[in-house]
Parts: sequence; C-alpha cells; structure tokens
Amino acid sequence: MKIIIAILVFSVIVIFHELGHFILAKKNGIAVTEFSLGMGPRLWSTQRGETRYSLKLFPIGGSCMMVGEDDDDASEGSFNKASVWARISVVAAGPVFNFILAFLFAMIITSVVGYDPAKILLVEEDSPAAEAGLQEGDIITSFQGKSISIGRDYELYTTLHGIQDERISLTYERDGKEQEISFEANSTTKYMLGYSYSPGEDQEAEIVSVSLDGAVMEAGVQAGDVIRGINGVQIHSAAELEAYMTEHPLDGSQVTLDVERNGKVQTIAVTPKMTKQVDTGFICNLYREKTNFIGVLKYSAIEVRYWISSTIESLLMLVKGQFTVRDLSGPVGIIDVIGDSYEEAKSEGTTMVIMQMLYWAILLSANLGVMNLLPIPALDGGRLIFLLVEAITRKRVNPNVEGMIHFAGFVLLMVLMVFVMFNDVMRL
Repeated sequence: MKIIIAILVFSVIVIFHELGHFILAKKNGIAVTEFSLGMGPRLWSTQRGETRYSLKLFPIGGSCMMVGEDDDDASEGSFNKASVWARISVVAAGPVFNFILAFLFAMIITSVVGYDPAKILLVEEDSPAAEAGLQEGDIITSFQGKSISIGRDYELYTTLHGIQDERISLTYERDGKEQEISFEANSTTKYMLGYSYSPGEDQEAEIVSVSLDGAVMEAGVQAGDVIRGINGVQIHSAAELEAYMTEHPLDGSQVTLDVERNGKVQTIAVTPKMTKQVDTGFICNLYREKTNFIGVLKYSAIEVRYWISSTIESLLMLVKGQFTVRDLSGPVGIIDVIGDSYEEAKSEGTTMVIMQMLYWAILLSANLGVMNLLPIPALDGGRLIFLLVEAITRKRVNPNVEGMIHFAGFVLLMVLMVFVMFNDVMRL
C-alpha cells in the first residue's frame, strides 16, 4: 500500500508539470501528439483528436510531445511555427505549474495544521542571549544576516551552515516592534559524533538530524536511524543513550554504533571528530499554530519559498563539494522514503497521513520545478536558454545543433539517473 501511495504522489507531481506544458501548448495553437504519464512501453492509451493520452510502464516521468519540438518542422501547428515568446511560455509552464501545485498543497496544510513561527521557546538563564535581552516568545526575523520567516528557516540555516562564530547577531520582534541584538555566545570544543536526538525516558534513541561533514554522516548514518547499541551496550531509550554518553565521554577513540534502519540493525564504526559547538543560549520553535486566511496565503507562499531556497542551497553545496552525487536520491529512493513516512503517520490517523503526503508533494513539486529550470540541455531550463538567445538576437539557433546538444544532455541525465537509482537500491 505504501508503495502505491508513494507512486501516486510522485505521479500527481509529474502529471501536473506536463499539464502546464500541455495547456500552454494548446493555448498557443501548438499540436500535441502525445500526453503521457510514465516512461517506457505503453500500458494503456486512447486517442482524442490529434492527441494520444498514454499511461506507461515506469512511473518515473512523463511527457508532452509536441509537433516540431525536437526537429525543424515548421508546418502550421508545430512548436517551431509559434512565436518565440509563445514557445518560452510553453517551456516555462511546466516548472511554474509545479510551484502552483506546491502552493495549493501548502494552503491545505497551513489551513489544517498552521505554520511554524520562529518563536523563542526557551532562553537559558544567565546566558549571553538572556543578558542581551532575548526573551521567551520573541519572534526571530533575522539570524546572522539571514532573513527568517518560519522556524524551519532557522533550522535549515543551522543544519546546512552550522554555527561556527561565537558572535551571534539576530533581529527579533516583540509586541510588533523589531529589535536587533548581538552577543558573544558560549562555546566548547570537544570530540563529537555529529548527530542530535530527542531526549526522553520512553523515547527511542532516534536520530533527528546529522551534521554536515560530521562523523556519523561520513560513516553513513542517516536521520531517522535508531541507535540500538553503542560499543556493545544495548540502548533501549534516548535516556539510556544520554546516560551512557555522560558516563563515557568521547575521547577520539573509534565508537561502534548498532543502528536500526527499516527494521534491520547494522553495526557501524564511527571515529569522533574534534568539533566546536556554539551554544546560542536559546531554543527556537518548530511546532505549528493556526492563522487567519491572509496568514494562510502568506505562509503558504513562504512554505513554497522555503523549499525552493533549500533546493537551491543544496545544489550550491553539491557544486562546492559539500555534497556528492552519492547523496542524491532518485525515484526509487524517494518512493521508499515516502512509503516509510506513510507507515509512521498512519498510526496517527487519516488526517496525519494526508498531511504527511501533501508535505512530501510540496517538497517534491518545488524541487522538480527548480531542477527543471537549471540551464542543463534536455531540461526546460536548457531549452529556455536557447529561446532567450533567440528572443534577444531575433535569430534561432540551428535546430540541428540545438537538437544534438539536448540529446547529449539527455544521455548524460539518463546515465546520472541510472547511477542514482543504483545507489538507491544499494541503500535499500
């Protein structure tokens, strides 16, 4: 069941993307020969007018095939016959529709469960943050120069960039007024494994997040893994893990972790890293609270913006070498993760399952929109580059040359997809 639901989520996102191309093509008088969901051999199809509607074997993509899209056909009703701005609108419509879909789903989630304000839940007594004037209930609007709109903005910044500088600068809002403060935070340097977990007597020692370039990330440990043992000692709860770490502080020696993932336990060797840990002195909220209709519109847009910016930041880190292609996930990995999310949510009821699936749909739809706008041949972004050149120079690039470039890009993308799918299968 979880695989079927995951495939449905993935399919809705793809079909809406292709629907954008389809609607704008029809609006601009461009003939569509086939509109399909999936890739590979047809499982089912029907002809309606000039267009064949198809369902194909592999639910990992889709297509909107237009007359003249990949050749120099300039006959009436072809892609090439349309004006350059009509063609730009058709190509851009796919990613734009992904952002629209993400916004619509975000409205549903925000209406039902609300948004996550970047509210201060706790300020440590006598900490530099408290001495600087920060109080419980303050709303962070800027942190280290980064604009903060929701709690996850703060979480994303600290997860991707960490806090290496003890000098903390932030702006907060209190009673409708903004105040900027700066303080020198406390810090310690010690051996760390580079993960966090939710403490609790009855809580499993489930890893909530892993630090980039941290010891456990390099060893292959992932968020969502559950620690069942450390150095041969069984761990039944987060409280037991905390007690063990208090009694056995890390000294740089290798540690063995028994980690459970998808019901299977594996033993992983991890060597702690000497790490600077900056204590901001406060805890920022991640819970959600309800808002009015205007707030729903505002925070739905912020939700989409959050996922777009997180995708772009992740891509930049990939370019910088902070991530590698081995960290990427393809359809197999995505479907597996969505399936696991469904299994975890179904015990909390139908509403939570729907919210969780919509949350994944927002993430994936925004991600697909961004990825398709990248200036890579064969993607929408690559096609837009050629069309913008034509719009500026008023002269079309040789269709044969453009076709060869897109074909080369397509081959490289297929090679990358096979590599990513292989990694997904190996991780499973």
